[in-house]
Amino acid sequence: MRKIRQVLRLALETGMSQRGISNSLAISRAVVTDYLTRAAAAELTWPLPPDLGDAQLEGKLFPAAVATARRPEPNWEIVHQELKAKGATLQVLHQEFLAEHPLGVGYSLFCERYRHWQKTLKRYMRQPHVAGERVFVDYAGPTVSVHDPKTGEIRKAQIFVGILGASNYTYAEAHWSQQLPNWIAAHARMFEFLGGSPKIVVCDNLKSAVTKASRTEPVVHPAYQHLAEHYGTAILPARPRKPKDKSKVENAVLIVERWILFRLRKRVFTTLADLNAAIAVLLAEFNERPFQKLTGCRRSQFEVLDQPVLRTLPTQAFEYTEFRRVRVGLDGCFSVDDESYSAPFALSKQSVDLRITAATIEVLHRGQRVASHARANDLVPVIDPLHLRPNDRHFSQWNMDHELEWALSVGPHTQTFLQLLFSASTIKEQGYRSANAFKRLEKEFGAERLEGACSRAIAIGANSLSSVRSILRTGLDQQRAPDAEPQEAAFDHPNVRGSNYYH
Repeated sequence: MRKIRQVLRLALETGMSQRGISNSLAISRAVVTDYLTRAAAAELTWPLPPDLGDAQLEGKLFPAAVATARRPEPNWEIVHQELKAKGATLQVLHQEFLAEHPLGVGYSLFCERYRHWQKTLKRYMRQPHVAGERVFVDYAGPTVSVHDPKTGEIRKAQIFVGILGASNYTYAEAHWSQQLPNWIAAHARMFEFLGGSPKIVVCDNLKSAVTKASRTEPVVHPAYQHLAEHYGTAILPARPRKPKDKSKVENAVLIVERWILFRLRKRVFTTLADLNAAIAVLLAEFNERPFQKLTGCRRSQFEVLDQPVLRTLPTQAFEYTEFRRVRVGLDGCFSVDDESYSAPFALSKQSVDLRITAATIEVLHRGQRVASHARANDLVPVIDPLHLRPNDRHFSQWNMDHELEWALSVGPHTQTFLQLLFSASTIKEQGYRSANAFKRLEKEFGAERLEGACSRAIAIGANSLSSVRSILRTGLDQQRAPDAEPQEAAFDHPNVRGSNYYH
């Protein structure tokens, strides 16, 4: 309107030519002619009436455009919410709108005006999300200090954040680290909080989630993939250095930092449970805060959009499972968290996969389970005798009581003498060698002679294995043992005094 007023002033007040007006105002002569023609038709003179505003001036100059009635338009907020439903399109919504308002705007204008209205929303709501389809997860940058009153130690708690795409319903919790066990447990608790699982989980490329980042073929951590299989969802890592892939949670993290963490900055927490209790109170308040430009709040939108279409949680609770690849040592054992466990001896020097839970460790080779152990925490190696070679298995299962039972089957003197050898042994290997040596003697000389040799050795006070072996080799076990009582000499000799000499 400002240039129209200038055209009228220059033409009607100063009498400037149309060419001069065109050059002065940098508009075409055709436009100047059109403005003057319309002014003459409306019988306008200069100066214009002081109460003639721009709207009234436009009405006089362009009466047809003003008189045209605006065609009906839908409630764009309702259209925006409807588009979040699975399978919704602008074309179907336009057809439904025309069924109620036959004189409504056409499809092209319908799309154009919806996109224009959509630009008035906040940035993080511009991308449409199907209800129940995606949850975005990430960690907040700031941490929260937790003070131990007993030791005075200050630990930093990490803040995990998850947000549903359609309703913006948000979850947050604190745990000690971003390591795999905490990462997995946070997801399980988030699904419990939501009461179901979405179709897709969009995450960052942290090591607990992705072992190999890639734009096209990321490698998801096996434990994380196991979680997804349990809850019937899929893991979709964001592309490296593409934060817009998870812009929803980036903004959610910012909001959590402002509306929750900032409000907790002056409070002192002594346990992680106290911190999570405080976060839960503020989180519930945050999810119930009304939207600024939309009706309802995050909780009401969640109940209408996401909650009805989330996947039902499995009846069996998720058990944290970790997968590792280790190499079996020459001794047939591998190590997990400084504890040693055995594997079948045929797998020595080979790589095997481990499926580790809180209670068990399973050994997998070529996809088949070949061993299973209960987890230990006493630094004592866990050895399954069936995993050992036959010779090693015999030694590992050897015990003195079993050997004494065998010795008793040979004879009581054999058992007594073997017990003497065991008493003198300070380590297991000494007793093991002594028992095996006795068995070799039994095979070589027979049980009867071994029993006699042990009887002879006990009689003469011998206490070594070499004495028994010497008795057997010299045949003393087959000779008559000397009488225990001393006897007088049966001959006379000057050097033999006899008992009467001492009376």
